[in-house]
Amino acid sequence: MALELLTVLLSIVAVVSVLLVLGTILCIDRGQLRELRADLRTRLRLAAPAIGLLVVVLVINSLTRRTAQRLSWLIGFEITDQIYRLEGAFVAWVQTFQTTELTVYFSAVYVYGYVFLLVFPLLAYFALSEQRSLHELTVAYTANYAIGLVCYLLFVAYGPRNLGIAEQFMYDVYPSSRLLTSAVNTPTNVFPSLHTSLSVTVLLFAWRTREAYPRWLAIAAVLATSVVISTMYLGIHWLTDVIAGIGLASASYWIGVHGADRWRELVTGALPRITTTFRSRP
Repeated sequence: MALELLTVLLSIVAVVSVLLVLGTILCIDRGQLRELRADLRTRLRLAAPAIGLLVVVLVINSLTRRTAQRLSWLIGFEITDQIYRLEGAFVAWVQTFQTTELTVYFSAVYVYGYVFLLVFPLLAYFALSEQRSLHELTVAYTANYAIGLVCYLLFVAYGPRNLGIAEQFMYDVYPSSRLLTSAVNTPTNVFPSLHTSLSVTVLLFAWRTREAYPRWLAIAAVLATSVVISTMYLGIHWLTDVIAGIGLASASYWIGVHGADRWRELVTGALPRITTTFRSRP
């Protein structure tokens, strides 16, 4: 199983790498890439506080996933029945439009397109001489994951496919994707939809940076919309999860735009004190 999972991960890396190259060719100016190479160290230093915060949250999220699931059963609210009573068979209705072509498309978008959608803007904003957009986006990503983790602790909810009211189309097309989803997700972590929240967050920032990357706005709009639809078409999320994800994206966008400078100032101010403390030790 470990070998199969590794094969799946390598296929994602390969496909996303190709997409990143294509995205770079389409959206990023060669002059920007030359400036990036010349100014790489400075930009890495400036980006470190926000990227470091994101990495810490991702590591915590990964290490505590199973423990958090057990804890959520103790302190969380079971809301699956409430969601079903609220929206009924909406997801099942979405699946009535199923075709082989749509299933292949939405499955590919959910697995490969989603990763590309999240990674490419980091590269694109890193290529900008002004690094503010990169800092804002990274803080927004962090907010998505941090708030999402809290929501998963507080709300226990199974997706439509787990209740048997929706088909699991993706596993018919990409059987190996089951290994990936089981490795990175738990069945009760559906409210809100992080696929939705992160995709919409990217789209909001694509709109914010549309003058710098007009082509990326068009690509992000298509991909983000496709990811959102795929979560329901594939029976993974409820409409309620998607709406909550859009709300989380809006909140995270606001936190990113208004909190990036404060976080950088906090870290920049703390580093000299930490360095002085270590140097003063005998």
